[in-house]
Amino acid sequence: MKALVCSEFGSTQNLRLEDAEAPEPSAGQVLIDVHAAGVNFPDILTVQGKYQFKPNLPFTPGTEVSGVVTKVGEGVTTRKVGDEVFGTVQTGAFASEVVTSEYSTFLKGSMSFAQAAGFAITYGTSYYALKQRAELKLGESVLVLGAAGGVGIACIQIAKSMGAKIIAAASTEEKLDFACEAGADLRVNYSSENLKETVKEVTEGKGVDIIYDPVGGDLAEQALRAVAWDGRFLVIGFASGLIPRMPLNLALLKGASLVGVFWGSWAGRDPAGSKKNFRALVEMVDQEKFSPLVTEVYPLNKFSDAFECISQR
Repeated sequence: MKALVCSEFGSTQNLRLEDAEAPEPSAGQVLIDVHAAGVNFPDILTVQGKYQFKPNLPFTPGTEVSGVVTKVGEGVTTRKVGDEVFGTVQTGAFASEVVTSEYSTFLKGSMSFAQAAGFAITYGTSYYALKQRAELKLGESVLVLGAAGGVGIACIQIAKSMGAKIIAAASTEEKLDFACEAGADLRVNYSSENLKETVKEVTEGKGVDIIYDPVGGDLAEQALRAVAWDGRFLVIGFASGLIPRMPLNLALLKGASLVGVFWGSWAGRDPAGSKKNFRALVEMVDQEKFSPLVTEVYPLNKFSDAFECISQR
């Protein structure tokens, strides 16, 4: 089989596509014939050796996969050969075949393999954030920072299907157009508008109920200053590279909550809850409440272009 191999931490340009021995599923595992693999910003950080998880060298990067189960290990009860699945792996998705726990896979329903490959992390994170962490209620407002990014678009689509009013925030009009096509109701260009003042204006002074922040940096404090009473600030990640230092008096004055969202850790601690979430998400897609967006598709030998697309936002 073919596999993308990282032999030293550094640039994704140093990765090499090599022939490798096909893996065999151990007890509780399934072998997946990979049809598509999702590319995420943390993949770049992992190759650079800068992510919170640092694999042993050499390794094959990639954490999201979709494909067909071709072999099952001893004791597997929830999967069978021929199942069309998507799921997550710690590493190894950028290869022709990969093994993972049966409990890390989910039936893909009506999604294409390309859609399913980018589904687990972005949609899993966003649904967990909105449902379990923010406890989103019908009619509440959600401000989405980095709205045109992967988790941003997923948040918009899911929150919209849950009955929320969405305010998309991004750095260009093109990105905001994309976010509005995905379902956002209102928009803020934080390159040309004051984020806090604009959000206050469009919410008629009330502020926003939920802030979804995968960006971090300087925008985080501006957003928190626009939170409504009893609002929730969801800490998703720090794509800007800067971890903000928040004035906690703002949370006190607004009766607001700063809520950490670590989907991967939660899914590992509560696999039954994760399974229930994905069942609900796939059902939303099957019922055409939203359709996962695929903006770019690359063959495996064009991996450099895929990583460049992610790194250049």
